[in-house]
Amino acid sequence: MIKAFVQDTCLLMIDVQDGIDVLQHWGGLNGRRNNPGAEANIKTLLTAWRVKGLPVFYTAHDSRETRSPLKLSGPGGAFKKGLEPRDGEPVFRKDVNSGFIGTNLEVALRRAGVGRLVVVGFFTNMCVATTVRMAGNMGYDTYLIDDACSCTNRVGPDGTDYDAELIHATTIANLHGEFCTALTTDNALEILAGNVERLERVQGNE
Repeated sequence: MIKAFVQDTCLLMIDVQDGIDVLQHWGGLNGRRNNPGAEANIKTLLTAWRVKGLPVFYTAHDSRETRSPLKLSGPGGAFKKGLEPRDGEPVFRKDVNSGFIGTNLEVALRRAGVGRLVVVGFFTNMCVATTVRMAGNMGYDTYLIDDACSCTNRVGPDGTDYDAELIHATTIANLHGEFCTALTTDNALEILAGNVERLERVQGNE
């Protein structure tokens, strides 16, 4: 059963950095990204969270690879315009896929009394998925907003080019019901407004 998003619910912003726009083409791949509306949905949720006074945490990727677009020392390390953290919203620097590895994210969440995570950001199949899997295994009540994240195409070992939308959809399908509950931005806003019963009627969960 979905419960109302209250003070123990944190919006976790995964790597909402400029470098993701470059990274999809990195390495000479024919980079194609799905869900161009992800940033707008993230901003909608971010605004709503701040209006409600609920906690917002960020991760920022600082790649170990010298030439990576996601180096905090380079232009790609900056947060996307309109999605920057405000004073008091903690940022956790990471250099691997999971937001929990090599950071004090878990400690900060526990100290803040957070037991529920609403996850958005980039990329669906990389840092988002890895963080969501760990969050679910660590006992957090985890929600992934599937239209507030996106990914790129991937090329398999046999040269097959898998479209970004396929990668995104299968990643969500793998996570939903096992590590998290997948929701849309509109779903999350309904819950945030306290309309849980109405949402469950619409979804046929009653």
